[in-house]
Amino acid sequence: MTGDTARVGVPDVVHAAALCAAMAAWLAVMGGSRPSRRARALLTDGGERTPGGERWWRARGWIEGRLRGRWEWLCLPVASVPAVLGQSVLPLLAGAAAVPLARRWLLKRRSREEREARANGVVDLCGALVGELRAGREPGEALLVAVRGSDGMGETGFRVAAAARFGGDVPRALVQAAEIPGLGGLAGVAACWRVAVGSGAGLAAGLGRLESALRAERRQRDELRAQLAGAWSTVGVLALLPVLGLGLGAALGADPLTVLLHSTVGLVCLVTGGLLEACGLFWAARIVRSGEAV
Repeated sequence: MTGDTARVGVPDVVHAAALCAAMAAWLAVMGGSRPSRRARALLTDGGERTPGGERWWRARGWIEGRLRGRWEWLCLPVASVPAVLGQSVLPLLAGAAAVPLARRWLLKRRSREEREARANGVVDLCGALVGELRAGREPGEALLVAVRGSDGMGETGFRVAAAARFGGDVPRALVQAAEIPGLGGLAGVAACWRVAVGSGAGLAAGLGRLESALRAERRQRDELRAQLAGAWSTVGVLALLPVLGLGLGAALGADPLTVLLHSTVGLVCLVTGGLLEACGLFWAARIVRSGEAV
């Protein structure tokens, strides 16, 4: 009886360890999202004051130092969990194939975040510029101060500031900067600048209206993203359903990994199900992204 208990307990321990490893990798990759912050707070009591939270941040810092931003390589250790449990090399091959896909997704996500940061920088620039103009500064001097105080502009802000400092064509510099994704609002700043210089109209008033329009656009984008959060959660649940099915089968005493990885019928079911899952996720994500683009 003791031997049977030991034989039953070892796979349970291995499954629990594999689940913990997969959860740790997921939290490491998705550490910036709101659901993962909640999960991290539950697992580490906020992740700041407790010894467990300090260990979490130390471990995550070590992982970030080793990966150096190449988070897509976590696909390999995650894929090694089912490879070890199922005693097959197929999950490792799938993990290796997922690395370029994960890299592409991470690059798109990083590009979107940088684009939004630049757009927020344009809004901050308009607000700071309006404040400096209403404080009595000259347009060129106000632009220099506003560029120094705004985040997200990067080298583009230095180019615009250089044009304002050395008497260059500021509207032209703004129009050229507006071609960068996320900085499209600078085209409106250039238009306001040309009108103010050509006709003597109030630059602060025009920039104030432009700032209000940009803030309204950002608020609308945030509201739309909040409304689509439920749809993205549905996509995530669809992605996790096969994993939950495997875990449920293992909990009921079956060995789904052995069936899927070591039998012809299982391999056919695995390939067919994987293709259908990929098509379903792609189609659902495309529907949600089309809603974001409206």
